[in-house]
Amino acid sequence: MSFRRINNITGWAVCIIAAFVYLSTMEATGSFWDCGEFASSAYKLQIPHPPGAPLFILLGRIFMIPFSNPDNAILVLNSMSALMSGFTILFLFWSITHFARKIGEKENAGHAEMLSTNQVFMIMAAGVVGALAYTFTDSFWYSAVESEVYASSSFFTAIVFWAVLKWEQDVTAEQSN
Repeated sequence: MSFRRINNITGWAVCIIAAFVYLSTMEATGSFWDCGEFASSAYKLQIPHPPGAPLFILLGRIFMIPFSNPDNAILVLNSMSALMSGFTILFLFWSITHFARKIGEKENAGHAEMLSTNQVFMIMAAGVVGALAYTFTDSFWYSAVESEVYASSSFFTAIVFWAVLKWEQDVTAEQSN
């Protein structure tokens, strides 16, 4: 099996584990701070306190469209944060395996296709341990289970960082051909 396929399957497995944990432990109601304000603002497309978090509010409203009952607004927004956090873990896993693969390639004098089974296992293990360690950190888990902007901020940061790594990988592959 190719490295890419193993990396994708393992990454999605880690994402599912993280999303399951966050969805299972998310708050069933709003917290005593901004969560209720964000949920009501997203439901009615209003502006919460400055700076307003407009992207979070718009995404929250789009996520709420299938659930038109305002009684479920906070639960839907908490679910959105939990899912975004699960996907943050996916992109974190792929970022870790990117760096670990570069180390393995350096040991093999730049030949990615020459990664041994043991090296592939070690790369996947590094990604799983790193991503799951972050999954269960107190501060990230705390943000993942409530409707706050931190989960979406982490999600977009992880995507951008992973995209930069992917771009660098593609540019490097083009230059070597």
